[in-house]
Amino acid sequence: MPTPPASTEPAARDTADGPRAHAALLLLSAASGAADAFVFICVGQVFAGVMTGNLVLLGASAAGAGEEGVALRVVTALVSYGCGVAWGAVAGERMWWRLPVMLLAEVVLLTAGAVLWACGLITSDADRLGLLVVMGLAMGIQGRVRATPTNYFTGTLTSLVGRVARRAWRPGDSWVAGRLLAVVAGAALAALMVRLWPASGAVAPAGLAGAALLVEAAGRRALRASART
Repeated sequence: MPTPPASTEPAARDTADGPRAHAALLLLSAASGAADAFVFICVGQVFAGVMTGNLVLLGASAAGAGEEGVALRVVTALVSYGCGVAWGAVAGERMWWRLPVMLLAEVVLLTAGAVLWACGLITSDADRLGLLVVMGLAMGIQGRVRATPTNYFTGTLTSLVGRVARRAWRPGDSWVAGRLLAVVAGAALAALMVRLWPASGAVAPAGLAGAALLVEAAGRRALRASART
């Protein structure tokens, strides 16, 4: 009987296991919140990673509600996020070091966005669309990094509240609640930076994703070291 091909879905690989992996997920969740807050505040009332919200905004715009030009920004966010997901899916199938490579790609994109914003190079609506593309690509890649969600949380919240209501709390649910709080904390951090130091608004998501990459890299080095002993 032929062996079925290995699944390339995120759930088939790279699930979180251990404190380091969970810490990386917390940082990525915070990065997601920071990226969405920055894009919503500074780029134009859309989201870089919350595609459900963008679909709602697209429907409202089609009915004549919302800001002028929001439909174009929503479509740009949807397409760029989709391209990031597609690249992540291909990379996850073909690359041996898929997780660090994908995380590095995300960090590079977020850092590029932070530099462009900090240097005052985003001065027009077209520039903002370009920045939205960069942020959307990064969030799409993040969506494929691990099976555990770090930038879409409706299902996560629904499952967690359901287990709490049934008094079926699991040992790992503290990490689940932590990821939800991390989104809020990341968004608050980005909003505060935009308010106090406007040029640094995009630094928070880049820094948080970079920290997640370092945590993942440290964890992998520790695993290799323990395997040699």
